[in-house]
Amino acid sequence: MIWGETMATSASSKLNKAVKQQYMELPQGGRAQAMYIWVDGSGEELRCKTRTLDSEPKTVDDLPEWNFDGSSTFQSEGSNSDMFLIPVAMFRDPFRRDPNKLVLCEVLKYNRKPAETNQRFMCKQIMRMVDSSEPWFGMEQEYTLLSTDGHPFGWPTNGFPGPQGPYYCGVGADKAYGRDIVEAHYRACLYAGVQICGTNAEVMPAQNINHIEQYHIYIYIYIKHRTYII
Repeated sequence: MIWGETMATSASSKLNKAVKQQYMELPQGGRAQAMYIWVDGSGEELRCKTRTLDSEPKTVDDLPEWNFDGSSTFQSEGSNSDMFLIPVAMFRDPFRRDPNKLVLCEVLKYNRKPAETNQRFMCKQIMRMVDSSEPWFGMEQEYTLLSTDGHPFGWPTNGFPGPQGPYYCGVGADKAYGRDIVEAHYRACLYAGVQICGTNAEVMPAQNINHIEQYHIYIYIYIKHRTYII
């Protein structure tokens, strides 16, 4: 990305969110919305679709399999495009809130074989080989907040901030850029049930890091410069 380039934003970003909130507070009649989420054919981007359930699911086993058109997600040809969504993890939905759920899915092809971007299938096979070792691990995710003009959030339009030094684990509005977003993200993770064990500002202003704890031997996987538009 070239700094200064204008990013495309949806027109819905300009809608009055207060109007939407009136409807989000309506009762759901005992039913629940389950948002199925999966990785598309790019291997990086996410897709989702929402299904209405008659009641709040208590475990992932309560969630039905589903399907989608893989020809529209770079995962199949149009002549045979059915793909299966297999629920593998469920979290509370911090956007729609209880009783609604976020459902992470793996993808199978029409013949029930794993899709090419279904890295979870191979990972699970490897993990089964070391079941007796009880491996513990964690993940660290770095990300940079960008404004819609393509610049890191809070940076001067035609320049750079001061040199690194005061920003890492920094405190104060002049050092921790976009803190409101970081705090909202952290709280949403706790609400959802994600095992996040901490967060801190990184060495570059507008750069942050999350520590997502699964077990307790840390193999750090860096997801560098994932972009969040604000």
